[in-house]
Amino acid sequence: MRTTIDRAGRVVIPKALRDLAGLGVGGPVEIEFVDGRISIAPPVAATGLGDAYGLAVLVCADAGPVTAEDVRRVQDSVRGR
Repeated sequence: MRTTIDRAGRVVIPKALRDLAGLGVGGPVEIEFVDGRISIAPPVAATGLGDAYGLAVLVCADAGPVTAEDVRRVQDSVRGR
């Protein structure tokens, strides 16, 4: 796809590409210049291992607490509901 750069240096990313990349309105993006190309991508969440009740858990620095509704939504999605 071809687009243009406006006077302020802004580029409109077509909706189809934003959807494929998981980019939302107002969401953060990482921009890099790699091998002669400009790369735009959603940022990678900072993660690490933590300890919860003596168990190793994956900790995401950017995530809030998981709610019961979050769990139900994932369960329903996995179960095809």
